[in-house]
Amino acid sequence: MLFAAIDRWQAPAPPRAKVAWMAGRTYAHRGLHGHGVPENSRAAFAAAMAQGLGIECDVQRSGDGQAVVFHDWDLERLTGQSGPVGERSAAQLGQVVLSGSEETIPTLAQTLALVRGQVPVLIEVKSRRDRKVNALCLAVRRVLEGYRGHHAVMSFDPRVSRWFAVHSPHTVRGLVVTEENARTLSGRLRRRLALWHARPDFLACDIRDLPGALPAAQRQRGLPVLTWTVRNAELRERAALHADAPIAEGAGLE
Repeated sequence: MLFAAIDRWQAPAPPRAKVAWMAGRTYAHRGLHGHGVPENSRAAFAAAMAQGLGIECDVQRSGDGQAVVFHDWDLERLTGQSGPVGERSAAQLGQVVLSGSEETIPTLAQTLALVRGQVPVLIEVKSRRDRKVNALCLAVRRVLEGYRGHHAVMSFDPRVSRWFAVHSPHTVRGLVVTEENARTLSGRLRRRLALWHARPDFLACDIRDLPGALPAAQRQRGLPVLTWTVRNAELRERAALHADAPIAEGAGLE
């Protein structure tokens, strides 16, 4: 088929040795969080490591250009403060307490210093479509330089994966994919165009879209398929059948 030929040309499969570590693991979505242990906190990452789980975390750029671990663009949902994350320095964010705990917002460097290669880490790079990604990707790459543990970056934004393909080709890079609200022919074409632009080493697919033609085709030709967010036993069974590794939380980790 035409799409298959273009896939091989525009988004070639990675060397198997580069991505072999990704399969057969379970990754704790934003760490192993729960009551008194906030998502994307050092306590959540330590709890995941204690269970032998891989870690998935979210990273964005602080006001002073550092990679910080936090999901939302604003502080309201997860802290007692308000305002955009990107308007504060990493040091200021490091003083912000995460609700229901004594934890504060960590940098990516602090997170990797805690992990020290003990478990693999998936770093979801949070970008905005109306902003360039160069400075954000560079902030992440600077932290990753010299880090020896298994790690990968991924993003919904194909520009992020493409940036790492060009500027840090040894870094494992992934494209996060969902069909939500875009199950039409034009939606399928947009996802294929994103794949070709991203040139990823793996896909991280919405569990609601499995099984699916796109992930099945990419998996068959050598791209690992991870899936998110696995929240119960039924979804975990589906992930086992149609993906190489789940990104899970709550009952999906049991």
